[in-house]
Amino acid sequence: MRIAVIAPGAMGAAVARRLHARGADVAVTLEGRGAGSAARAAGLTVMESEAALAGWADAVLSILPPGEALALASRLAPALRDGTLYADCNAVSPATAQAIGAELPRARFVDIGIIGGPPGEAGPGPRLYASGADAEALLPLRDWGIDLRAIAGGIGAASALKMSYAGITKGLTALGSAMALGAVSAGAAAALHAELSASQPELMRYFSRSVPDMFDKAYRWVAEMEEIAAFLGESPAAPIYAAMARHYEALAADRAATSPAGKVADLARFFAAKP
Repeated sequence: MRIAVIAPGAMGAAVARRLHARGADVAVTLEGRGAGSAARAAGLTVMESEAALAGWADAVLSILPPGEALALASRLAPALRDGTLYADCNAVSPATAQAIGAELPRARFVDIGIIGGPPGEAGPGPRLYASGADAEALLPLRDWGIDLRAIAGGIGAASALKMSYAGITKGLTALGSAMALGAVSAGAAAALHAELSASQPELMRYFSRSVPDMFDKAYRWVAEMEEIAAFLGESPAAPIYAAMARHYEALAADRAATSPAGKVADLARFFAAKP
């Protein structure tokens, strides 16, 4: 099985490296990518374009920010050979997953939700939950160190699992960071920090890890929160996730500004136990 991984971001490059290290025939492309991607792709087979990579592959793993997933499928569709496995591994709603599949009439489409961080050189790595009629065709990825788990439910089931899980975990991170900023603004940061540490120590440990870890990812979580809002549809809770998207958007802008006195700096001090 010849495996294309698009694109070599933090997760995509780590998955490609795991496959390569375990003996898989894997390749990436740097078309449209920057120096960071080039560094992450060191040691991997690199093809000159997305089209060349898609035409070569037996299986394509699309791993990129969710707001780019549909456009990628549309670009690659003409280059795919009949019967190519195309796995959308992005944090999208079931409706978006189905729309992506509709862009790929010649491919065997698989819906994948990734839960967990990028794989390292050792350890189990993230879980890749796969659904759809051709999900089991990707089970050979297990032979190359990928924890792929086929689940029932058809196209959209894996995305629904990802939306639900991320809505809980990244939703908690949004709530914790928003309330910490509120306390900072109101002059109650030290008191909130002390109370959370005393009465909610497990929650405080979670926030102390997840909030600082979010700073460099917030820009990617904007579209993910929007996809979760779409997943919830008419639920009264859907606007909460639309608001979380704006929250992460503001934090991403603050991070990009690298201000020593911005929201990200306030959160870093709060969760470093220095409110």
